[in-house]
Amino acid sequence: MATVEKLSTDRKANPIKSLLTGGFGGICNVLSGHPLDTIKVRLQTMPRPAPGEQPMYKGTFDCAAKTIKTEGVRGLYKGMSAPLTGVAPIFAMCFAGYTLGKRLQQRDEDARLSYPQIFVAGSFSGLFSTLVMAPGERIKVLLQTQEATGGQRKYNGMIDCAGKLYKEGGVRSVFKGSCATMLRDLPANGLYFLVYEYIQDMAKSTSPTGQISTASTILAGGVAGMAYWIFGMPADVLKSRLQSAPEGTYKHGIRSVFKDLIVKDGPLALYRGVTPIMIRAFPANAACFFGIELANHFFRVVAPSF
Repeated sequence: MATVEKLSTDRKANPIKSLLTGGFGGICNVLSGHPLDTIKVRLQTMPRPAPGEQPMYKGTFDCAAKTIKTEGVRGLYKGMSAPLTGVAPIFAMCFAGYTLGKRLQQRDEDARLSYPQIFVAGSFSGLFSTLVMAPGERIKVLLQTQEATGGQRKYNGMIDCAGKLYKEGGVRSVFKGSCATMLRDLPANGLYFLVYEYIQDMAKSTSPTGQISTASTILAGGVAGMAYWIFGMPADVLKSRLQSAPEGTYKHGIRSVFKDLIVKDGPLALYRGVTPIMIRAFPANAACFFGIELANHFFRVVAPSF
């Protein structure tokens, strides 16, 4: 595939098509990046060491080594069932929300959006994805961290975890961390799509043929993923700590998590786990956008008018 289709074409956006292509892109994202996500979550949620004690993990590579030593390579894939099962609807909702956000701002079929409008459309996608992402993230975090501290396994997979959460606290427990997820995704998604579209615009303007190459899509997707995490990392740290904590630990939700973290660990703790997630961000999101453009190519061949 020599050239690919830009997400922000002049043609009026099609949310249904984005629902399908976004789901396929999400699967590519999870398959390529989950081990580093597990390391990121474990670094974010590891217990605070007592005075004079060493932290459980000294960093990214130490966490990876200890996880593999105690749990095998499969330990890096703990909790993957939740995002892999939910990733199609999560990314489908995200990209459909983005496309719908664009469509609401397009007055006619050939209307182009400004960069501020693209940011607004990207932020709009966060509202859609949170509905599916928040419970999936809650389950994923619990599965990733339940054996990290040497404790007994409480949950035997995604379904068992969801069922026990519901029995313990109802729907509210399953959706714990939804506000933190939205706090992360509304601004970070806006920047994510803005950076992607900007790089693709630059690539198109400098291309002799006026076409966008596969290499440009991979670059734009990878850089967009890094921009997302630079902006969204603090809220993600708060979300992970809130979702992994026992019930009643933080009485005022994300506000209590923020206060506790800043007072006891300092502002730099808001970027705990940034190394593995930045290593993961480029290839995982490059794979996501490449998968989306591959799906777009498929639809151009089998259903040109779709």
